Formats: sequence, structure tokens, C-alpha cells
Amino acid sequence: MYSLSYDPSTTLKSLRCPVLVIFGGKDVQVPPEGNAKAIRDALAESESEDYRVEIIPDLNHLMQTSTTGSPEEYGKIEETVSPILLEVIGDWTQERLID
Repeated sequence: MYSLSYDPSTTLKSLRCPVLVIFGGKDVQVPPEGNAKAIRDALAESESEDYRVEIIPDLNHLMQTSTTGSPEEYGKIEETVSPILLEVIGDWTQERLID
């Protein structure tokens, strides 16, 4: 499977634009542990001086507030997307529009 063998670090290192990366703290499909550090390390080698890698604790892979993060929960959660996620994205975007 291509997505499992793909190493995004080359692409991340070539970025020169602002970057916001968000992980759900309860994401069991793309666990933030290790992945967030690898992305931070790659962005540190990029030409972008404006990047942020954040882990939002209670979010699952679909960026919903969840109890366990298990895919079995997905269909039971009424929330489409976490308001906390929307706030983080909105604040980050707004900060760049003002600058």
C-alpha cells in the first residue's frame, strides 16, 4: 500500500509557506506520538519559518471529540468536527491575515 511506504519528509523539507499540522490525540490510525516529532523535525529543515504542529488531546482521526479514538466510535459521534479544531484553524489563519 503506497500510503504506508510513502515518506513525506522530502516534501515537508521543501516547503516555504506557513504550515499548520494538527493531530488528534486519540487518533489510532495516525498516532501523534512519533508522527508529530517526525513532521516537526522535517519542517525544521524546511525554508518555512512559520510552522506549527499541534496535538489536540481528545480528537480522533476524523477530528471529532471522542472517548477512545477507536474507529468503532466514528458512527456513534454526532459531532461532525470539533469546535476546538475550528478555533485553532481560525485563529492560526487570522494571525496570518493580519500580518
